[in-house]
Parts: sequence; C-alpha cells; structure tokens
Amino acid sequence: MLNLVALAISGSLLMLAPTRAAAEEPVDVELVIAVDVSWSMDYGELDIQRNGYVAAFRSPELHEAIADGVHGRVAVTYVEWAGEMSQSVVLPWTLIDGKEAAEAFAYRLSNAAPDRLRRTSISSAIDFAANLFDGNGFEGMRRVVDVSGDGPNNQGRPVTDARDAAIARGITINGLPLMTQGDERQGAWGSIRDLDRYYSDCVIGGPGAFMIPVNDWEQFPEVVRRKLVLELAGLWPLRQPETAGVLKAAADGGAANCLIGERQWQERWQQ
Repeated sequence: MLNLVALAISGSLLMLAPTRAAAEEPVDVELVIAVDVSWSMDYGELDIQRNGYVAAFRSPELHEAIADGVHGRVAVTYVEWAGEMSQSVVLPWTLIDGKEAAEAFAYRLSNAAPDRLRRTSISSAIDFAANLFDGNGFEGMRRVVDVSGDGPNNQGRPVTDARDAAIARGITINGLPLMTQGDERQGAWGSIRDLDRYYSDCVIGGPGAFMIPVNDWEQFPEVVRRKLVLELAGLWPLRQPETAGVLKAAADGGAANCLIGERQWQERWQQ
C-alpha cells in the first residue's frame, strides 16, 4: 500500500515539473523598457524616441549582443509612462532569440502610435515595471528596468523609495535622461539643469547600474542602440561603463535634490 502511495506522489511531481519548466523559460536578461510620454515632449519628439528603439532592435549590433549571451535569448517588454496613474504596456513580454524575433518586435513597435499624458511619476513607473517581472513566464539571469525621461519625479511616492524597493527585489535600474530642451529651457518649470546628476543620484541603482544622457535628439538613435547593446550583452554588468563609451554625470558639484520635482510642483500651485 505504501509503495502505491509513493508511486502516486512521485507521479504527481513528475507531472508538475514540466509545467513549471515550461512556465519559466531561461533567458539572459528580462528587460522592461520604460519610456516617458509626458506632455513636456511633443509628438515629433515622441516619434524620434519610438523610432530610435525601433532602429535599435533592427541593428546587427543588438542581434550580436543577444546571440553572445549564455542562453542567446532575452525577454523584453515596452512600457510608456507619465503620471502616477499613467502606465501602459505597449508590447507585452516577448522572447527575442535572434534577428527574426528582434525585427518582428521592431515592426510591432513601429505600428503602435505613441500617446501623450500628464505629469511625471518616475517612482510609479519603476513600481509598475518592477511588478511586471512577476509571473511573466521567464527566468532571467538579470532583471533590468531601463527608464527614460526628460524631467524629475513630481508625482507619486519619492523616487528613491521606489528605486530602493526595486533594488531589494534584485532589479537593476538604468537611466536615459533626456536633456534635449536647450539652454533656454533648462531649469524652467518641469525640467532641471543637471538631470544627469539627478538620474545618477536618485533614479538608477542595482548591480552594474548606469545611465547615458541624451543632449540632442539627433543623438537619440545611437545612444539607445549603444545602451541596449550594453544591457543585453553577455558581459554586462562585468564590463565597465567607461569601456562601453557610457557618459556619466559630471563629478563636480554636490548631490542632487531627489525631491526637486515635487518642490517645483508645490511652488507652482502656491503661486
């Protein structure tokens, strides 16, 4: 009788094992691309941003970076965000295991029209992105959130709280600060002059975290391609950012005020 029970239990376990393996496909990286679509950018800039990612996924360098990984495949999802309640999954989790899959991802992305939404909540974007890893069907050697934005957090909980919570879950946050508004608008309401420093001190974190500022929209396609190649390459985060040509915030000056966006918003409504 005991032998029959043991056989029944072991049989049940064997039935469960393939289900779990099939539900968690191993990949080198699980990557959430979280893209700012707030009202501070016009539709032309949103198109440049979207087309930059499309071009990156069509580039041979990106295909090679994926192929060089331990598993030779990654999982990617593309999210647009703005205010505290404004996050949208444009493309769901997608397995990319070669040129064909990467170009198919790019094609689908090129056919999804970007939208513009109000406010800027980097913290809510990070919280939303961090939750997307749960039950996504993949088991990555690294989990990465790639955040782009053109201003500081001005809604939701403090961005440092969201960053620290994501890091505690084993997630790395990389940044793409968009410093494209020109000298005449830098420091105006909704923007800050040292957005690169803000991203370094307040947004990015986790093993191998880095950020690359974009100072002109003409740079965007190349910067995005370079950043994604580094994130998806098999050697990251062992490869140092300097050797990959990653730009970093200037070393001079003090630490960034991680609540500057919230202060700007409060001052605006007090006026």
